[in-house]
Amino acid sequence: MKAMVCTKYGSPDVLELQEVDKPTPKENEILIKVHATSVSSGDLRIRGFKSPLMLWIPMRIVLGFRKPRKPILGTELAGEIEAIGKDVTRYKKGDQVFSLTGMRLGAHAEFTCMPENGLVAIKPTNASYEEAATVLFGGTSALYFFRKAKIRKGHKVLIYGASGAVGTSAIQLAKYYGAEVTAVCSTANFELVKSLGADKVMDYTKEDFTKNGEHYDIIFDAVGKNSKSNCQKALTPNGSYVTVDGQGMAKVRTEDLIFLKELMEANKIKSVIDKRYSLAQIPEAHRYVEKGHKKGNVVITV
Repeated sequence: MKAMVCTKYGSPDVLELQEVDKPTPKENEILIKVHATSVSSGDLRIRGFKSPLMLWIPMRIVLGFRKPRKPILGTELAGEIEAIGKDVTRYKKGDQVFSLTGMRLGAHAEFTCMPENGLVAIKPTNASYEEAATVLFGGTSALYFFRKAKIRKGHKVLIYGASGAVGTSAIQLAKYYGAEVTAVCSTANFELVKSLGADKVMDYTKEDFTKNGEHYDIIFDAVGKNSKSNCQKALTPNGSYVTVDGQGMAKVRTEDLIFLKELMEANKIKSVIDKRYSLAQIPEAHRYVEKGHKKGNVVITV
């Protein structure tokens, strides 16, 4: 099968389309024919080995010293089950599923295996493979941090970096929970974030949300480019600051995938897709995501 392989740490040039062995599912695994995946910020961090200095050695131990131990990147996908292990009972051949591979990676390939009790669920019936694949990373991340901040109806929520993969999901989830949402992004993305439900919009290049006298119950930095000390003055006395940077990886449960499936089927949340690339164009996709201006998600059609 074909797969995009990260041959070493470095620029997008280290990514090579190669012919590799097609995986065989173990007794408790399903073999998924991948129809769609994405290039996320997580893929860029692994490929370029972006790590704080104090975590450099632990991260090299986890990821691999000279090159990624798991060289096929990709953390989210949607596809069809082609085969199942003999002990699998939850799924059958032909089921259409979506999945978060997490640190197993492996989604940037024509096929991958997942344990049946892993982060896998039947994909939303009203979503394409591309839409199903690209709601997972942003959706589960936003869910995790909003739960951490104990979001509830009536909260005033500010989302910094509202037009990215996590931000576009965060707007929709915050509205689902009954919050009033202020979206911070560039003027070019105002119409997008308004269409997702943002009540107020703010251009980060023209207005400083910490100096306009407004206070928020939750400030969610969806791109990891702000700081708690900077945001503190804009929080209510018991307000929460949460960020995708430095507060750990989102802890995800299979129930979260099922929840997102139900929200998609009820038209409460949708995937935002900026650009589409083929498996062979993944290096180009990395270069685009690296610019930091994508709207929602960059999808890979396999």
